[in-house]
Parts: sequence; C-alpha cells; structure tokens
Amino acid sequence: MRFLTIFLQAEGAPAQGGGSWSFLIMILLMFVVMWLFMIRPQQKKQKEMEKFRNELKKGDKVVTIGGIYGTVKEIRDTTVDIEISNGVSIRVDKSSLVKDFSDAQQA
Repeated sequence: MRFLTIFLQAEGAPAQGGGSWSFLIMILLMFVVMWLFMIRPQQKKQKEMEKFRNELKKGDKVVTIGGIYGTVKEIRDTTVDIEISNGVSIRVDKSSLVKDFSDAQQA
C-alpha cells in the first residue's frame, strides 16, 4: 500500500519537496542490489561452466545433467562420448556436462 502511495505521488503533483527523487533512488538501488546478488553470480557460474566444457580432455570424470557419471572417452565438436561402465559408452551433448565433484568430496 505504501508503495502505491509513493508511486502515485511521483506521478502527480509533488506533495513533498524531494519525494520523487527518493523514489527514483530507491528503484535504482533495488536494481543494483538485484544485479549484485542475482545476475552477476549467475554470469560468473556460466563462464566457469563454458570454460570447463571447452577444456575437456580424454579421461576427465564428468556428470551429466541427468545424473549419469562417466569418464570422457572421445570429444567431438558438440558431442562427447562418455564411458559409463566397462565397454558401455554413450554420446551426450557438451552442454549437458557438469564437473564430477565426487573426488573432491572423498578427499
């Protein structure tokens, strides 16, 4: 309710001396906070995943988005062959791969 009152005061004739400026500053501050806590970390995570996928090499342990653990067997332009068991391999899209954190958790 208070937000609506402030918004209507900013649209109409100024009821107070600096009411519209404080509203604009508050909106700007909300966008800055949203960028710092939501957009920026997501962009950083996306860059790390892109770097990981570009630096894949044979023998790397990976996990697919679907939860399939395996070892990289062969790398192509957009796909990767993953060995999930002895003699069993599947071909998946590179964008469906994430890091295998199981080794880091066991140490």
